[in-house]
Amino acid sequence: MAQLTAVSGDITQLTVDAIVNAANESLLGGGGVDGAIHRAAGPELLEACRKLNGCATGEAKATPGFRLPARWVFHAVGPVWHGGSQGEDELLAGCYRRCLELALEVGARSVAFPAISTGVYRFPPERAAKIAIATVRSRIESSGVKELSFVCFNSETLRIYQHLLSDTRL
Repeated sequence: MAQLTAVSGDITQLTVDAIVNAANESLLGGGGVDGAIHRAAGPELLEACRKLNGCATGEAKATPGFRLPARWVFHAVGPVWHGGSQGEDELLAGCYRRCLELALEVGARSVAFPAISTGVYRFPPERAAKIAIATVRSRIESSGVKELSFVCFNSETLRIYQHLLSDTRL
């Protein structure tokens, strides 16, 4: 049985098989988690991302972790929040599903996710967390992942994830 936890911390410092980057469609870096991952991984990450020719919203692509403690980076492009009527929920769920598929493809047994789309993309944090947890719980056993962390960037996000992880109905 896989272990799901919520933690506070710097995703770029975690020693896991794969970290997930909340990327934009270009995959060429940005602010927030994306910028921090690119800075920590070094210029080789940008070069690897250039070769991927971008990524569609709701999808994810993998690169090596380069200078990160993680062996892999899964670059997931979450949706920008437009009120919930433009398929945002399904696109966000697609990010989590695709990252678990990538974990299976590369043999990653431990994965750390940020709160995808909840920063500058304005996805409501509790709604995003419910989607993340429900999607992960429905797919984790087939992914081979044994340890999955939701890395929270502030105390409110951590509280949301801890509360929702205790709810077995999700």
